[in-house]
Amino acid sequence: MAAAIPRKVIVAVAPVGRSVVPPAVNPLTPRQVADEAVRCARAGAAMVHLHVRDAKGVQTEAIGAYAATLERIRAASDIIIQGSTGGLTTLSLEERCVALNDPRTEVASLNMGSVNFGEEVYINRLPDIRYWAERMRRTKTMPEMEIFDSGMLPAARALIAEGAIKPPYSVCFCLGFRWTLAPDPKSLFFMTSLMKETVPWGVIHDGMTDFTLLATAIGLGASLVRVGFEDSCFWAPGQRATRNVELVRKLAQLVRLLGHEVATPAEARRILGIG
Repeated sequence: MAAAIPRKVIVAVAPVGRSVVPPAVNPLTPRQVADEAVRCARAGAAMVHLHVRDAKGVQTEAIGAYAATLERIRAASDIIIQGSTGGLTTLSLEERCVALNDPRTEVASLNMGSVNFGEEVYINRLPDIRYWAERMRRTKTMPEMEIFDSGMLPAARALIAEGAIKPPYSVCFCLGFRWTLAPDPKSLFFMTSLMKETVPWGVIHDGMTDFTLLATAIGLGASLVRVGFEDSCFWAPGQRATRNVELVRKLAQLVRLLGHEVATPAEARRILGIG
């Protein structure tokens, strides 16, 4: 019997946290974020998820700090750049997708519906989604469709059917946000059972205290798993990382222990159909 070929798994990192307490060090300035991304790339990350932020780490529509961050990353790494169309609903549609104005942004998160986030409502109307999808088509940016609740997957399928979203694209299940999909393996079993298309998919676990859910996703065939201070500083109960690179190293080790290989940026681009 021929030996099985190890599967390539993409490790992504979202390095800038919303509320990071010492001893963890939250990268905020363009230099800090870029240097963190490069360190994570060397440790195995093939994609970095970035919001457009100012020098204090506050989300902004001003793209200068974002461009400076990408300039420094590109000088030292070929890691895939993923921009965000998420953020405060006080920002305009264009302000939420200014990352698309930089041609170095290869992938962008595309939130597939509105949902309660704690006491607030995260608003992503279908007309808004169509607007961002059209901007992604014009800028040749691949959408990663963010799924926070079960009804968003049928919505994504409908938008694909009408031509608003065109391949290549990927799906990412976002678990653990308050009042969204529960961070439970049962949520992944259910959501993946609804997938009819053979598309790359990944998982985000907001507020995670260990890698259990990421391990489950890898076992179910996920193409991408993410760590980083935007999601959590923890990799095991009571075990807090001080830098994002520690989380990336631990996740890369987990991928290999499960019998797979960590995808390089070039391999990740092939998996996602970029370029």
